Amino acid sequence: MKTNRTVLIVAAVCIALAACSKKNVKEGPSDNGVQAGTSANTQGISGPTAGGKYTPADLESDSCLRQRVVYFDFDKDAVRPEFQAIVACHAKYLVDWPQAHMRLEGNTDERGSRQYNLGLGERRGDAVMAAIRGNGGSAAQMEVVSYGEERPVCTESNEDCWSKNRRVEIVYTAK
Repeated sequence: MKTNRTVLIVAAVCIALAACSKKNVKEGPSDNGVQAGTSANTQGISGPTAGGKYTPADLESDSCLRQRVVYFDFDKDAVRPEFQAIVACHAKYLVDWPQAHMRLEGNTDERGSRQYNLGLGERRGDAVMAAIRGNGGSAAQMEVVSYGEERPVCTESNEDCWSKNRRVEIVYTAK
């Protein structure tokens, strides 16, 4: 069952990447903050410069690599389509920098038992890992940790707040 889910996730990632078209961004006032010489997809996410490889400096300067949170739907552990481009950027960074390592920190909202939420957080981390691996990232460069409901970013008891807590955070432990 888990293998079938992984295959479906990898297939969805491949389809999403094939559907994304890239265009060159021109320097000027309408570039939405993307530097000249970078590429951007239709969501305004930049990529590596003309050299084609990410560098550690890109972790702070590249708009795609700066996005390090993947959000999930209630009681789900599948990476949502709108986060596929972000996952692909981080996979490319791992490919470009084999010495880089990341921790994928799975989190949940407060609903559900502690054990259930720890398991769900781990499944979410595993889903992001599978998506990164599907884009060429190495499992040896990643580790998954689940915090369940223990590290909320919002503490109110409403859907808006809960949706912020259903996430995987990408934390680079070696750049």
